Amino acid sequence: MNILCTIHARKDSEGLKNKNIKLLNSRPLIVYTIDQAIKSKLFDKVVVSTDSKKIQKIAKKNSAYSWFLRQKKLSASSSGKIYAIRDTLIRSEIFFKKKFDIVVDLDVTSPLRKIKDIKNSFKSFIKNNFEILFSVCEAKKNPYFNMVEIVKKRIKLVKTANTIVKSRQEAPKVYELNASIYIWNRDVLLKKNTLITKKTGIYIMPVQRSLDIDNKFDFDIVSYLMRKSKMKDKF
Repeated sequence: MNILCTIHARKDSEGLKNKNIKLLNSRPLIVYTIDQAIKSKLFDKVVVSTDSKKIQKIAKKNSAYSWFLRQKKLSASSSGKIYAIRDTLIRSEIFFKKKFDIVVDLDVTSPLRKIKDIKNSFKSFIKNNFEILFSVCEAKKNPYFNMVEIVKKRIKLVKTANTIVKSRQEAPKVYELNASIYIWNRDVLLKKNTLITKKTGIYIMPVQRSLDIDNKFDFDIVSYLMRKSKMKDKF
């Protein structure tokens, strides 16, 4: 079984300038994810897809493969990431002259994940014969209880349960994608543009490892948590 790890990092970021290579406790943010991928020892190849020569140089220096610059149409903030991942798979199969059976994408902005999260999510993917698996955490807000929308100028709950929900604890449990780990069967990745199929699974991560860096506030929180727990030394 050949397993490809992909890591995607654009040079532009609307929320935080150059966040993918911004120094997080003295290391470029992307290096945490590269290190986790390599130290997991799960992958035949770890490939970084980027539109930046600077990011590419950092990736190579830290033992990841990066031999191409991503096309502009796949690097815009409005571009769907699945198309970039598919592009990386196709390029990798040509470059390495081999077919990959499974693709695991690790998001740069989720450095608090642990190597065990990568390994355990992969084990679940294989054990349950999923086509797709992605990581989640318990949602902070629940659409059955404290999330509303405006429909025809009237306020209503986003979701309605079969019984009256009087507290968050009584509401059906829901999860949010935490932008950390995504796993695909190769053929499904090449054919489908959605994460949800009849054979999609989830891997539940704790909230404290699910922070997704989108802006300076997120960055500062992650930096503080890493310094406090010395997590940077545990990867």
